[in-house]
Amino acid sequence: MSRRIQILRRATEVFERQGVNRTSIEDIANAVGIKREAIYYYFKSRADILLKIILPQSTSLVMGLGAIINSNLPAEEKLEAAIRNHLDRFNPNYLEMTVALREDHFLEDEGKAAELRGVWNEYTHLWTRLIEDGQEQGIFKPGLDARMVANGVLGMCNWMSRWYDPGKSIPIDKILDIFFTMVAHGIVDPGAKPPAAAKAPRRTRKAAAKD
Repeated sequence: MSRRIQILRRATEVFERQGVNRTSIEDIANAVGIKREAIYYYFKSRADILLKIILPQSTSLVMGLGAIINSNLPAEEKLEAAIRNHLDRFNPNYLEMTVALREDHFLEDEGKAAELRGVWNEYTHLWTRLIEDGQEQGIFKPGLDARMVANGVLGMCNWMSRWYDPGKSIPIDKILDIFFTMVAHGIVDPGAKPPAAAKAPRRTRKAAAKD
């Protein structure tokens, strides 16, 4: 493993454990086992390190989703593939995705911040387009706000960064099945019968007389 990759890997672990705002260059250097000054030979700043961790994951999401939207898959299969595209990034890149999605990013360098915002805005735009395309085809409900639906699905998928543990959680494929079923078909069983309403107790003659 090259020194540069080692720094990125150790920085990812520290960012995930402590949070970006509570992590210093000194912390990263200590995790790697090198002097603080040595970090600057490879990276200009903490923001530079963070961007190098987040941007590849973010760009990969956009490219994967773009390919799905431009495919000939039916709308419902595109939806399932889009959810898989997102969830599959947690395996094997769990730490990178956790850092990318868990923090409210900050970047002191406005150029880097704008670059990252542009990627995430494009990702949300593509998700919105996927929903709109399905609505135009008559597959998805037309009365729903497409951007709101997109943000809802992304919120559900992104929340995995709060609870997913590859060593303890159920497999990604199982999570995909559950999430897709929830989005495409809901959680209410259409064949289920609601429980019978409890009968009100019969009023006695004395109670009626008091009224």
